[in-house]
Amino acid sequence: MTPSQTAATYDRIAQHWDHAGFDHSNGMAQHERALAFVSARGSALDVGCGSSGRIVSLLLQKGFRVEALDLSPEMLRRAKRHHPDVTFHHADICTWEIDEPFDFISAWDSIWHVPLGHQTAVVDKLCRGLSSGGVLIFSSGGVYAPDEVTGTCFGQALYHASPGIPALLRTIEDAGCHCRHLEFDAGPDDRHVYFIVQRP
Repeated sequence: MTPSQTAATYDRIAQHWDHAGFDHSNGMAQHERALAFVSARGSALDVGCGSSGRIVSLLLQKGFRVEALDLSPEMLRRAKRHHPDVTFHHADICTWEIDEPFDFISAWDSIWHVPLGHQTAVVDKLCRGLSSGGVLIFSSGGVYAPDEVTGTCFGQALYHASPGIPALLRTIEDAGCHCRHLEFDAGPDDRHVYFIVQRP
């Protein structure tokens, strides 16, 4: 799937994350772990912010100035309704440029939708977009070799990919950062892994 196709899919299903019944605690414990590594709480970026605004809310509560971006106009419309004073960007992380370094970057359940051939470049971009001591948290598929699949989500086709854990670790190191934590966090039958990365 192309990024525009992924955006169109999320436009159609954005409401599933933006209602009272959604588990807003999803990913929060992992973010709290990542935030424990942070020394400066200046600027933060939420990549693929989605419609609920839950990660933006957490970062605001922690004292960050927050920016966020998403491919889906409907996701952004809903996120802006929750946080009208936050700067949102309608953008593709593959082409969006980071002009100033961030103290914290979250890419939770988002960059695994990036086409496989562009994923390590995106991880490199996010690592290099960190300030000194800055922290990145991102999730990926828990695979050891490059893999991509188009499945379904709420009845809609949705693409996921991962270059594999070894390639991601090499990318992090080549960008001058350290992997501070790596965890399979969703049980033995779910290949969901997340990384906490820090720039020295």
